[in-house]
Amino acid sequence: MSKTIAHGDPAADAPESFSNAEIETLFLSAARDGQTDLVTEFLKAGINPDIRNDKGYTALILAAYNGHEPTVRALLEGGASPDLQDAKGATALAGVAFKGDLPCARVLAAHGAGIDVPNFVGRTPLIFAVMFNRDPMVTFLLEHGANPDLRDGEGISARLFATRQGNTALLDAMKRTAPAPQG
Repeated sequence: MSKTIAHGDPAADAPESFSNAEIETLFLSAARDGQTDLVTEFLKAGINPDIRNDKGYTALILAAYNGHEPTVRALLEGGASPDLQDAKGATALAGVAFKGDLPCARVLAAHGAGIDVPNFVGRTPLIFAVMFNRDPMVTFLLEHGANPDLRDGEGISARLFATRQGNTALLDAMKRTAPAPQG
């Protein structure tokens, strides 16, 4: 389909139509901007909820990273896959862990998002939350089964990051929910 532009021809009364690429761009923009009603209409019309842009961002990743919890919920209820990764391997949960967005994290977890899905350098959502001192997010992830001893590509775990930062509150939370392995 291509755009129909009126220039005095009989097709001027025809509705404007868009190419698939334009429709996908509009959908991704609506998700990024938190336009839940518009996103819902795209989903009802049958758009694939898991389309990606050139950076590998899905509508879910864009909505979650920008803190649009109602849009995140609509996308998940509309069939979006919670664990798709962008071009760097980040999931929607990794983005919200980095930002400390608990409302979006709760919705993602409730819809089956993998708590320990690493990016392409091995960093899990928990590692991001620890790195950026998102203490409430760390607690949330630990309570949902995050493993503080998984190591990234450099051999560093969330527990080790917290130790290096001297963050005793996080270390205490880890001891309560995920004791250090013995031996």
